[in-house]
Amino acid sequence: MSKEQLAAIDAMLRRPGPDGEPSVEELRAGFRALMAQMVVPDGVRTTPSVLGGRPALHVEPDNGARPGTILYFHGGGFVFGSPETALCLTAQLVSRTGFDSYSVDYRLAPEHPFPAGLEDNLRAYRALLDSGLDASAIAFAGDSAGGGYSVTTALAARDAGLPLPAAIVAFSPGLDAARTGESMTSKEGIDPIFTRAAVQRTGAMYLAGQDPAQPLLSPAVHADLTGLPPVLVQVGTNEILLDDSTRFASRAEKAGVDVILDITADAPHVFQAFAGGPLDEADQALDRAALFLTQRLRNPDAR
Repeated sequence: MSKEQLAAIDAMLRRPGPDGEPSVEELRAGFRALMAQMVVPDGVRTTPSVLGGRPALHVEPDNGARPGTILYFHGGGFVFGSPETALCLTAQLVSRTGFDSYSVDYRLAPEHPFPAGLEDNLRAYRALLDSGLDASAIAFAGDSAGGGYSVTTALAARDAGLPLPAAIVAFSPGLDAARTGESMTSKEGIDPIFTRAAVQRTGAMYLAGQDPAQPLLSPAVHADLTGLPPVLVQVGTNEILLDDSTRFASRAEKAGVDVILDITADAPHVFQAFAGGPLDEADQALDRAALFLTQRLRNPDAR
């Protein structure tokens, strides 16, 4: 069924939208509608919360969480998305690991360009530490723009002298704001979701005229990655952002980071969102991500 599943999802993602360039509000509404179609597993409960002064969604197993917390950063090109649109992913990780999760509603561009969202995420991490959680009991995870934030928030924490989380999981992360990867060209047309023009448009909203060649904007190219915790990067081959992942993993390895680059053939951007029936590869990838997390947060109270 896998090839048929991938083909069906590719066709669905290629359905033409309204004519013309969508407004920011139309982008946000379209993304909400797309993500509302995704499967949220049973056995979890959600509670509105506040973390570091920002709204957040607390996601827990119905039967109680084991020790360990996932700080999740949602995707959406730094312009759209929310903890609710990412619930299919946070709930899947929670149900598979038994950990709880906080998903941060960080500020979005163009109203709040870089570094507003990053500052929100770093404050959320500080709030978890201030609550008494040990860094060894915390993992960062995120998808797309949020996958980028899972890396850059760790870099910002390191530079601020904070203890680093135990692990990072990044689904199809955006790690090069300058869009210099070869896959930006070689995967154009193969990627059923993004075009170069589309990601450059939302990227410009996030940059607001700032130089993209900064470590916290393009860590796949410009950051010193020394000292990062173990990282799992999952990406599909049918992505114009593929080289963000491959270049980051290569540079992380050279910096002495324990990094796993997990590439799934013929899969689109953040294919893990199609777990729960539509795509077998999505469930398999999330199982691998859950194993990675449980191995690194196996017994945080004993550390």
